[in-house]
Amino acid sequence: MKNFNIDGTIEIPSSTKQIGKIEKLIDNQATLCDLDDDMYGKILLAVVEAVNNAIVHGNDENSKKMVRIHYILNSEFVIYVITDEGDGFDPNSVPDPTLEENLERDCGRGIYLMKNLADEIEFSDAGRTVTLKFNLAD
Repeated sequence: MKNFNIDGTIEIPSSTKQIGKIEKLIDNQATLCDLDDDMYGKILLAVVEAVNNAIVHGNDENSKKMVRIHYILNSEFVIYVITDEGDGFDPNSVPDPTLEENLERDCGRGIYLMKNLADEIEFSDAGRTVTLKFNLAD
């Protein structure tokens, strides 16, 4: 794996049409950092899900509200911090989508995916910010 140190931020308006920018950002980072396919897939799916949640649930797709994505990539770990301008939520109140009584419900799958793909996940700022950490070092 290459030695690298990248720190940056991107802001997008709250429109699902903006997701392609995030996918392209992660594609470029994966190439630049020589991430393996497994790590690339985990990062792509978890970050896109977090950004989509921020757009749809956090900011109610209000294009006047922004979603901020701060990223730190180095040879040991990758961190993405996704923040919306919404009212926030209690992540502990989201039902477990794997329980039988919730299998037909639409909510909770994204958080479940993020928790299972990232090595660490933390919600802060009343649920308006999610931090996803992926460990790269063996």
